[in-house]
Amino acid sequence: MKGLLIKLKQELEIRNFSRKTIKSYMFHVRNFLEYSCNSGLNENIVRKYIQNQLKTKNPSSVSLKLSTIKFFFENILHQNLNLPTIKKNKTLPEILTIGEMKALIDSTQNVKHKLIIKLLYGCGLRVGEITNLKEKDVNFNEGLIHIHLAKGKKDRFVKIPESIKLDLKNFVKENGSEILFGSNRGGKLTTKTIQLVLKNSARKAGIKKRVYPHLLRHSFATHLLEAGTDLRIIQKLLGHSDIKTTQIYTHISQASIKNIKSPLDNIL
Repeated sequence: MKGLLIKLKQELEIRNFSRKTIKSYMFHVRNFLEYSCNSGLNENIVRKYIQNQLKTKNPSSVSLKLSTIKFFFENILHQNLNLPTIKKNKTLPEILTIGEMKALIDSTQNVKHKLIIKLLYGCGLRVGEITNLKEKDVNFNEGLIHIHLAKGKKDRFVKIPESIKLDLKNFVKENGSEILFGSNRGGKLTTKTIQLVLKNSARKAGIKKRVYPHLLRHSFATHLLEAGTDLRIIQKLLGHSDIKTTQIYTHISQASIKNIKSPLDNIL
């Protein structure tokens, strides 16, 4: 098993996959290999493993496991798997309203934490993009933030919201560190820390929805769409390679539904 995992890691690194993706692939394939121990590595054992996983796990997460196992079989074992695509549950995230977003920000007293929340929502950033931000990435003259090698190894620019320029400038002046949002113990803030910040702020704001970093990104995109921003522009701001990924926000947005007049209203 160890030899196969070494080969897998080498293959992923040669393909220049991100550290996070490599970690995910190694984790899922290791779990599968432990399950299949002494049973042989073939399509039948994969089917049993996936069937077993679907009994307790979300179809989306099992679909990810299957993708990594397929990659392992095709590129390390040089075997093709003839397995059907897992049908996923088509659920939509429950985004925050503009009022809830304001309450979330207002309930956050810590200056650094408040700026992080404003940037997550105001620029539609991923949590990893926030933790990796450096002072040099912020260009106040151009009013832009340079996001380096984000998901998919792509660079992009996002606009600094006018409402936070002054606060962000003052924060940068007092920061004195290469990392924009460092931890008190040195180094970068962790994803877990930012998750806890949002959880605490949501509790103080009286928000009952589950609030997590990526929800602010969803809210950013949905609110832009409802304000009339072109979907292609939103795609560029979010750094999506495929417009189909961005089109989820046309389903999340309820503006078009709210504006419909029911035929019942014409007769009553």
